[in-house]
Amino acid sequence: MRLTNLDGVLFDVDGTLVDTTYIHAVCWSEALAAVGRHRVTADLHHLVGMDGELLLDTVLSDAPPAESLRAELKERHATLYRSYWPGLRPMPGARNLLEHLHDSGLRVVLASSASGEELDALQKALDADQWIDAATSSEDTDAGKPAPDIVLTALAKGDLSADRAVFVGDAIWDGRAAERAGVPFVGLSCGGTPAVDLKGAGAGEVFDTPGHLLAHIGGLSA
Repeated sequence: MRLTNLDGVLFDVDGTLVDTTYIHAVCWSEALAAVGRHRVTADLHHLVGMDGELLLDTVLSDAPPAESLRAELKERHATLYRSYWPGLRPMPGARNLLEHLHDSGLRVVLASSASGEELDALQKALDADQWIDAATSSEDTDAGKPAPDIVLTALAKGDLSADRAVFVGDAIWDGRAAERAGVPFVGLSCGGTPAVDLKGAGAGEVFDTPGHLLAHIGGLSA
């Protein structure tokens, strides 16, 4: 990831730039418990970052929910998650990393599959709009990660080619989406996914936090 080899950097947001992964897991757990479908929170954590429809299909594979229940679960999750928005915090070094990349002449694109409303809350918590060139949301595609659609859309919004960009994320679903889009993947373990799992999902390098990545920029292999 030597900056001289890149025109831009794509970023997942939840769990990568903003500390939300465990919040999502708790909200899904509470939503499921409220309708009598309790699941272990740790198991839900491993699915955060996956497309919401696919997450529910995976979690409830033993008894697929009717469309009405599926909609109720998504709304319950959204309502619970919304209550956490005022307290959202950026990951350590996130703002400094975005500033450094932008000032180095790279295009910075948020490759998020959050809803538009959620993305607004995440960007408010991040407080780094002056260093962000473009962003995606769930409104931009029909399929979330691990499908490559969000990554491909982020490339297009940033006017970037796959061989001159890199995607930074915290989940194996980010890695799988990056691989399908033909974009190199760099992992961050701050979202709670172990480095070994991120490497198994295609990460060429794994760092603890955005700040840790910033400290090593220029010393990474391409």
